[in-house]
Amino acid sequence: MRGLDTQMTIWTRTRSACWLIAIMVCVAALTTTNARAESPAAYMQGVQNELLAAQRTGGVVAFSDVLRKHMDVPNIGLTALGPHARTLPKAERPSYYNGMINFIAKYAAKTAPEYPVASAVVVGQGPGDAGGTNVDARITLRSGATYDIRWLVMKSGSGYKVRDAQVVGFWMTSFLDDLFQNYITENGNNPRALVLALSR
Repeated sequence: MRGLDTQMTIWTRTRSACWLIAIMVCVAALTTTNARAESPAAYMQGVQNELLAAQRTGGVVAFSDVLRKHMDVPNIGLTALGPHARTLPKAERPSYYNGMINFIAKYAAKTAPEYPVASAVVVGQGPGDAGGTNVDARITLRSGATYDIRWLVMKSGSGYKVRDAQVVGFWMTSFLDDLFQNYITENGNNPRALVLALSR
């Protein structure tokens, strides 16, 4: 875990605000009965409101509950492993997914007080196609700083899933991909090393 913590500390110096916002990237489908009638924009506004409530509550549990409820775990998790996904036994995926959620939640709880979000407002929605729908939002911190974020929302059954988000020109899941794949590479190209690190 020390290796992951060290890499995350380095990123914190330059990308903490973006990484905190990136946590929202991991949010996925609401499965309420009226989800079919929702537009991607309305769905995303609801998701953002739930995340803001979690931030106000604070703590690892508050964040992990939101992530566990809404995160598109398999797609984001397996993509983060890159070419190493095929060498992680399926029986070990649940432990990996749980570890990933807890890792993100711990970082969110640690960083959130430094970047308190005042509001998150959806401002537009693209036409959408088979590759998903772009939903644009503006995140405003209590300091007055603002970030424009573009969510990639995918249709999934009767609802939606959030697959990625772009902040300051960067797609945010790439940060998680680089962090996890670099750790695996530095530990003998063994994804189990990452699973063990995340479970500590």
